[in-house]
Amino acid sequence: MPAGAVAPAASAHKSLGLAACTAIVVGNMVGSGFYLSPSAVAPYGNLAIIIWMVMGVGAICLGLSFAKLARIAPATGGPYAFTRLAYGDFAGFLIAWGYWISIWASLPVIAIAFAGVIVDFVPALKGRVAIVIITLAAIWGVVLVNLRGVHAAGLMAEITTYAKLVPFAAVILFGLFYIEPANLSEFNPSGVSLWQASAALAPLTMFAFLGLESATVPAGDVRNPERTIPRSTVLGISIAAALYVLGTIAVMGLIPRNELVNSLAPFSDAARVMWGPAGEIAISAAVVLSSIGALNGWTLLMGQVPMAAARDGLFPPLFGRLSARNVPAVGIIVSALMATVLVLVQAAGSEGFSAFYKLVVGLSTMAAVIPYAFCALASGLVAARVSGGTKVPRVTVIELIAFVFAMFTLYGCGAEAVLYGLVLLLFGIPVFVWQRRRAILETTSPATSSAGPNPSHRHGSAGSGGLTA
Repeated sequence: MPAGAVAPAASAHKSLGLAACTAIVVGNMVGSGFYLSPSAVAPYGNLAIIIWMVMGVGAICLGLSFAKLARIAPATGGPYAFTRLAYGDFAGFLIAWGYWISIWASLPVIAIAFAGVIVDFVPALKGRVAIVIITLAAIWGVVLVNLRGVHAAGLMAEITTYAKLVPFAAVILFGLFYIEPANLSEFNPSGVSLWQASAALAPLTMFAFLGLESATVPAGDVRNPERTIPRSTVLGISIAAALYVLGTIAVMGLIPRNELVNSLAPFSDAARVMWGPAGEIAISAAVVLSSIGALNGWTLLMGQVPMAAARDGLFPPLFGRLSARNVPAVGIIVSALMATVLVLVQAAGSEGFSAFYKLVVGLSTMAAVIPYAFCALASGLVAARVSGGTKVPRVTVIELIAFVFAMFTLYGCGAEAVLYGLVLLLFGIPVFVWQRRRAILETTSPATSSAGPNPSHRHGSAGSGGLTA
């Protein structure tokens, strides 16, 4: 891909098709947030089921907004590329910065879920040191797979995603026949108002939908992106939403609420109720596959997003360099190092993994929802930029629903998560200033002026010239 370009046409080898892109979307969404969600939402009773449905509709509307953006301008970088097209360099940088943070900050959470299952299989490994070693091994093992190329990452996504869905589909389908109606008799036993309960459920459910835009990020490696990305996005969200709704109904119907709220493995517990220890083992194996799949998908994205920003001159140039296997190896390695630091800092602290999990989930959700809000209403501005102002479509009802969905979720994240997220975003401003100053100095230097514009800093590459095939 030429320096500065973000168009899919710039990639010589397009290795991701509909199955791989759908697998990446489902694999990124259906992770640890899904497996723990029945326990997390259990205090709110049947209201949680309704909120899952509402959030599913909102997620599909947001997915349709991303699909529309992908049809207009299938740019590598996903939310970053669309935000930059619509709102300019600085907004694009902040979104890329926050989105990148949300990705590598989520890796330890997913890897810890993986480590927890391994420890359950092998009790001799219990202990903080062993868990840290397994967590880091999972992160870096998946990094090595991604360093082999996008095709290897896509193939791994297909295998892990479709394999892990089988046991969970079994729990959902068969669990519906084992439901005890008494377990589903309370609508909102939380003791708070309907509005407060709904707001509290928003981030808990939204965390399970994070990754809905995944197919738009590696657009440069997607075959026929104008058709593949919209189809895989909507298909992936629909599959995940159906799993969440039916899975919550099945688990809440199988396990009494007072037991479910304290469960660390609700799906495994539900399988044990129906099939005994063998069912519990099967679900635990599926959690292992899911964790690997989610790690794989997010590792793929955490290299693609900073690569797109670097090629527009907004991130340091090293993030835009490709290895001999045509992957942004430096960006992936640096991101994995940041995730490693998070794990080691947590291991050195006195707080348990539960507190660490809650903190990172809050930050990741907040950092991811902001790009969603920016992109929900961006299609008209992106279309105007790509067409040179000849086409400026109106905002649709679906896009308005997607925007409200994102804002309500942001409200539900709470003041603390929003504050910490804002601080992390503002830490990116010195990076933006440094990069912009560097670009200005290169542009105005005598050597550069005599040689013409530097192609490595084509700030218009996200416009019509850089996006149309």
